[in-house]
Amino acid sequence: MGYILLEGGAEFRGRMAEADVQAMTLAGGKAAPISIIPAAAAPDNNQDRAGNNGVTWFRNLGALRVTTVPLIDKPSADDPAIADVLRHSSLIFLLGGFPEYLAQTLINSLSWKAISETERAGGVIAGSSAGAMVLCEHFYDPFQNRVTGGLNMVHGACVIPHHDTTGRKWASKLRELLPDTMLIGIDEETGMISDSRDGFWHVYGKGQITLYRENHVERFAQNREFRLP
Repeated sequence: MGYILLEGGAEFRGRMAEADVQAMTLAGGKAAPISIIPAAAAPDNNQDRAGNNGVTWFRNLGALRVTTVPLIDKPSADDPAIADVLRHSSLIFLLGGFPEYLAQTLINSLSWKAISETERAGGVIAGSSAGAMVLCEHFYDPFQNRVTGGLNMVHGACVIPHHDTTGRKWASKLRELLPDTMLIGIDEETGMISDSRDGFWHVYGKGQITLYRENHVERFAQNREFRLP
């Protein structure tokens, strides 16, 4: 099995480098093939700028083989050529934007099958903000004001991104709507990676990870580690 990186937003700047460098290392180093998926930014026609920002960021971190894949809607998600690129990537990064659009674009697609195969083969699957949200079993869509099912790569979890700015206000509502689900608040410029074979997640970056477990709230800062149930 591979690795998962969940980020709280404000990707491609500042202390986010710590998580992304670790993701590159796990993926095989600077020569590892990196694919950026900009689909979540497509509803407001921001996919090109967002994708290019990702390419520039990873190149500045030393990546030698990074590209944006033109996966922006359901037809492109079912394009065999795009799926093949993802299948041969070592690090796949899902950008932020509109979570429900991203989830509906990927679900049951050839590209999602390829992403899952990459993870099972030992690759790194990363997501920031909306990208992190849809990787979990559940996600809250603030645009539709509802909870829906995610892609379930992280079972029994729901990410609250931008937890140190706007996301924190979702927590009380989600604790009522998802009483049996682990809520994971992730601050901006902060990431958590399942980079331990003994089941631990590690915190990287500027802020904290806040776990809402039943009636308990736990916080973990940089270099701390924790398990998810």
